Amino acid sequence: MAEQSTQARAAEDGAGYWKANLRLIIISLIIWALVSFGFGILLRPMLAGIAVGGTDLGFWFAQQGSILVFLALIFFYAWRMNKLDRQYGVEE
Repeated sequence: MAEQSTQARAAEDGAGYWKANLRLIIISLIIWALVSFGFGILLRPMLAGIAVGGTDLGFWFAQQGSILVFLALIFFYAWRMNKLDRQYGVEE
């Protein structure tokens, strides 16, 4: 009986871990798509009036901003996954 309870809890922990992992991936991808495709291409005309570094904000996002946000997302994902790993007991 105790063994079944342990296996059920392990399965629930595994399902919770993957649910949290997928949620983090989906949120990161949405942010990345919004910044790179949305701000750099679709919303560029709306951002044209805002000056950043001698150019408009839409151009800045297309050339540099999306890359910087992507790098920040990589570090955020690594930090958050390490926290999730410790929370669910699967750290290396």
